[in-house]
Amino acid sequence: MANISVNTSLLNDSYVDPSLAEYQRYVSSIMHVVKYITVGIGLPLTLTAIYALYSLVKNGHVAPIYVINLFISDLIQLCCMIIQESKPEGEMTKNIVGYIYTCGVLTSVAFMLCISLERYLLIAHPLWYRFRRTIRTSVAVCVVVWIIPPVCYLTVFRWVTRFVTRIILSIFLIIPFPLFIFFLVGTLRALSTSVSVPSDEKRRIAAILVLVLLIYTLLFLPNIIWLIAKSYIYDYNLHLLAVLSLKLSPLADLLLYVFIKKETFGKLWTSVCCCRKENNDTNNTNTINLDDISGYQLGGQSQEVAH
Repeated sequence: MANISVNTSLLNDSYVDPSLAEYQRYVSSIMHVVKYITVGIGLPLTLTAIYALYSLVKNGHVAPIYVINLFISDLIQLCCMIIQESKPEGEMTKNIVGYIYTCGVLTSVAFMLCISLERYLLIAHPLWYRFRRTIRTSVAVCVVVWIIPPVCYLTVFRWVTRFVTRIILSIFLIIPFPLFIFFLVGTLRALSTSVSVPSDEKRRIAAILVLVLLIYTLLFLPNIIWLIAKSYIYDYNLHLLAVLSLKLSPLADLLLYVFIKKETFGKLWTSVCCCRKENNDTNNTNTINLDDISGYQLGGQSQEVAH
């Protein structure tokens, strides 16, 4: 258990460098504010999104299953943040909370990858996906994803050093990044040649993949860089950026709900189109007015010359 307790702090903010104690006290207030905002906003919205998406699963839809599990992993992270802010007594309790939090982060990455893969198969290989898309298959994939992180911690990470553990975690977190890019590019290529998919559905699918890639790039990539850099040199600013970005990931994941729900995405897209149309109408009106003024002035000058 001692080895597990050491490794569970790799993706949380439990590391303390005595030489930077004053600086840490200065920025600790920022950390607390970020956690309070994430928990205060993310917890009720995540519960609401899980309940709303569950109704889609009952209607036979497969795609929301991965999103629901992603929100459940975010819910685990939020609960761990609450426990960490309550400052529990006992080193074992802190280590267990850190272990659960890290498992929540790893499972959220895996479910983000499942979402991108599912969207890619839906567009690039529709026939294969149509015969393989069952709720039973999706549930089996979710069970495997939930089992892998605890098994790794109880078997592999328990018998290796911290350096090896950081390398394994870095590899685990860096592998999805090129896959996200591949799924996005492959889906966009398939959408450009597809005539059976409606235009609004194309925009929604592309928006989901772009959003997943942006979330991973902005919020998870700093942690990968920190895990690799820490093996050679410790930079507290990079550590702070990695921790803050990771704490904000549950809030960013909630944006997927907007694109999964067709009605919500349709209203959002309509609002954007209306704003663009109003701007275009305003520009056209200004152009017409300028042309009228110019024509009036030219007409007046022509009359003066005629006289």
